[in-house]
Amino acid sequence: MATLPNPLPSLASSGLDLPPGSLVDATLDGPWHEPLLWYADGPAAPRDWTALRSAGRRLGLLPVLVNGGSRGQWPEQWDLCPDITTYPGDHDADEVLAGHWTDYAAGEANDDSERSAGSWPGLAPAPEEAGEDPDEAAAGLADVITADPDTWLGGARMALVPARRSADIPAAIGWSGPVNHENDVARLCAVLRSWEDRYDARVVVLGFDTMIVSVGRPPTTPEEARALAAEHYAFCPDNIDQSPPYDLDVYAEKHLLDQEVWSFWWD
Repeated sequence: MATLPNPLPSLASSGLDLPPGSLVDATLDGPWHEPLLWYADGPAAPRDWTALRSAGRRLGLLPVLVNGGSRGQWPEQWDLCPDITTYPGDHDADEVLAGHWTDYAAGEANDDSERSAGSWPGLAPAPEEAGEDPDEAAAGLADVITADPDTWLGGARMALVPARRSADIPAAIGWSGPVNHENDVARLCAVLRSWEDRYDARVVVLGFDTMIVSVGRPPTTPEEARALAAEHYAFCPDNIDQSPPYDLDVYAEKHLLDQEVWSFWWD
């Protein structure tokens, strides 16, 4: 993947004030030729996100929370695949989603379902109303997550990734969370770039096969939410196909309308 020079190899001499942590070069096919990310040895605390974003961005590093999940799968065990990851800028979000919509919505939905009734509707227009500053929204979500160690995300750790923009973080490390849906995560990062542009989205949490995104500018009308729901289905069908009542309109109302957090999970 085309990237800027990786600052992680010189992290120790960068001047960053970091807690104890580890550089990760482990991939599905053995050690990578350079570190893919750094992450802390212990749980993050509120305000860590803001501090690391301010300090790391001058080096070309962006923060993300990493979550080991119930199985304690930290980045060394994520089956990272940078060797098959392309560059997000080489893909078109509309084309990526249209292809997955055809494969999943039209191909696998029941004949009487709403999803199978039409062709790909195209990208949803950006919401008309302005929202919260996207970086402040991401920092606020990170603070909420790290403030309560008893939640299902309790114990999430700070990480730094060499990436130009938040949407590129999964591709920058060769993340394989959606591998059963999409082998090249850069194609989904092209969609995340589009969501950055339209919804002020930021990638805040990555797990083995999970992603949480903050949204500075969420849909504010039912029409906007329903239009976006088609994109979410093409991006992550498991969000609907494995979550009752398996209905796009209900998903739009409960999970997209005025919602400043989007969660994704791939089986």
